[in-house]
Parts: sequence; structure tokens; C-alpha cells
Amino acid sequence: MKFKGFLLTVSFLWVEGMAFFPFILSRRKSPDRFFLNHERIHLKQQLELGLIVFYIWYLTEYLIRLARYRKHYLAYLHISFEKEAYQNQGDLDYLKTRTFWAFWKYL
Repeated sequence: MKFKGFLLTVSFLWVEGMAFFPFILSRRKSPDRFFLNHERIHLKQQLELGLIVFYIWYLTEYLIRLARYRKHYLAYLHISFEKEAYQNQGDLDYLKTRTFWAFWKYL
């Protein structure tokens, strides 16, 4: 993926950062490259599904995981989109070789 998103610093953000196509929102002015790679993976996921479908799927999967794990953080970590992003954030070339709908194998 050649598009890298537009980085916006949002100091009052309630999380460390998030992707909302075409933006990467970060609490820090200079986030590290692994954080940026993680969020760019989310941008790619959002491009593939479209924003509305992505967020409906994300929320649905979160609620299912929350019912199973009964803890917010565990539910969040088990969302397929997050599993793909966390597992591959250290591979800075991942987006060059990532297959279409790669998050599917993390369901």
C-alpha cells in the first residue's frame, strides 16, 4: 500500500491512537514506526471493507468477544482486525505483501 494516511495529533484522544480513513489519529506528535504500521494496516482493512462495514464488523466482533472474555481489553485484543495488526506491526514490509482480506485468517 503506497498511501500512508494523514497523521493528526489529537492530545485529548482516549486511546493511544486510531485509524479513521484517511487519517491516523495519535496522542503523540511523533509516534514510532511500529505504531504507524499498525494503524496503516487498519487503513488498508478500512479500504477493503469500506468505513461503514468495517466499523459495523469491528463493533459486532468486539461485542461477541466481550461476551466471551468478559473483559474489555481481552475482547479488543481478540478482534480479527487487531490480531492482524498486532501480529504484523513489526514487519514494516507487511503491507507490500499483504493479501486481500488478510484479517479473515484471524477470525
